[in-house]
Amino acid sequence: MTDPHVASHEQGAVAARPSTGLLSRINAPIARLGMYLSVTGLLVIVAIVFYQVFGRYVLNSSPTWTENLALVLILYVTLIGAAVGVRDAGHIGMDSLLVMLSDHVREKIEIVIHVLVAVFGLAMAYNGWILGASVGTVKIPNLGLPEVIRYVPLIASGILIVSFSIEHIIALLRGEEVVPSWN
Repeated sequence: MTDPHVASHEQGAVAARPSTGLLSRINAPIARLGMYLSVTGLLVIVAIVFYQVFGRYVLNSSPTWTENLALVLILYVTLIGAAVGVRDAGHIGMDSLLVMLSDHVREKIEIVIHVLVAVFGLAMAYNGWILGASVGTVKIPNLGLPEVIRYVPLIASGILIVSFSIEHIIALLRGEEVVPSWN
């Protein structure tokens, strides 16, 4: 028995074939690398915070650089991880309406969604560039690193989001599906 409230693509229709385009072959290892770097960064953040707590409560001498470094790493972990989430469809989606639409209309709306996500990624990259340029020679206290490193993940994430969104659009137009990098 079929449910009239579920679109045909949800009722056992043939799944789209995996995307095999050039952009997918380029983006897949980049997304996997981004995922590994985000997980590694998260582990480094945990180690840094542990070291800070150990220094404060056991050694009675808290290192001054740990908080700033952890904050910088959080930017890299979250922004690169979010970009990978765009490619792997790991972000929150409200698809209640989409599943009730015909395949043709659903595809058109999904393309519009990916175009809007790409525009957002472009805005992230552009504004990250502007903000990074505005802090040119300023140094991060206690680290001595240039302030611009706080904006590099914003720019990189924006560029990746644009690339991953274009990959999804091409896959939709070709009747293919982007395979998540964790597969």
